[in-house]
Amino acid sequence: MLKEVVEIDETFIGGKNKNRHWNKKVPNSQGRSWKDKTPVLGMLERDGNLITKVVPNTQKDTLEPIISVNIKKGSEVYTDEWHAYRDLDQQFNHQIVNHSISQYVNKNVSTNSIECFWSHLKRGINGTYHWISKKHTQKYTDEFTLRFNTREYNEKNRFDLVLLSSVSKRLTYRELVN
Repeated sequence: MLKEVVEIDETFIGGKNKNRHWNKKVPNSQGRSWKDKTPVLGMLERDGNLITKVVPNTQKDTLEPIISVNIKKGSEVYTDEWHAYRDLDQQFNHQIVNHSISQYVNKNVSTNSIECFWSHLKRGINGTYHWISKKHTQKYTDEFTLRFNTREYNEKNRFDLVLLSSVSKRLTYRELVN
């Protein structure tokens, strides 16, 4: 469980409509629309670990149970002004930065660390994979989450960790494409 000071934010993963070929454009897909994008929730403990979850939507009924299971009650929780986070103060010491009025830091309250992770994730996807499918988005976010959570490891220790944790698992081609 994450504890103490936790930043929470969501992002949408998927290409921009304006960059698509004319026959692949999705109508009315601006802003927070996820017709052609995959929403992902991120919870980052300051100077600690990160948890990312692909979610079906960014509504309160979807996000609150995930947050409650992964963050210790009574922790400091920092979010932006998205309405799904409105009732978090019932379980946590919830503080908000209001991006709509250009407020990104309020004393010690910010979501800058989780937003920094989102930029690394998206640049990593664009620079390494160029494109990912909605079906496998959780696997890609898991990879970048592992990289973040093992940022203090050297390459050998990270390799050993991944190897030992995946030795007993077998992914067949049929499972991959189904």
